[in-house]
Amino acid sequence: FQIAVVARHHGVPFYVAAPFTSIDFHIPSGDHIVIEERPDKEMTHIGDHRIAAPGIACWNPAFDVTPASLITGIITELGVYKPSELIKHANTLTFESAS
Repeated sequence: FQIAVVARHHGVPFYVAAPFTSIDFHIPSGDHIVIEERPDKEMTHIGDHRIAAPGIACWNPAFDVTPASLITGIITELGVYKPSELIKHANTLTFESAS
């Protein structure tokens, strides 16, 4: 998400590369995506050695959701689409289109 913000600020196009199957057309927006939370130990430790002060906790999401307004295009195996175009073509795009 933060890279998309910086890209927009500097006028640089921002593209997302994602498999078509990872796009969920049944949810109204990215706000409804459940984000997996990874163990905080991945950020507070290197191996078994603690690198953060005792008692420090952190939030460690596995990924973030970039707002569509910051995305120039979504690159899939079926083509490159603006977020607004992708939803328009959701019913017609299939894996058969890729062959």
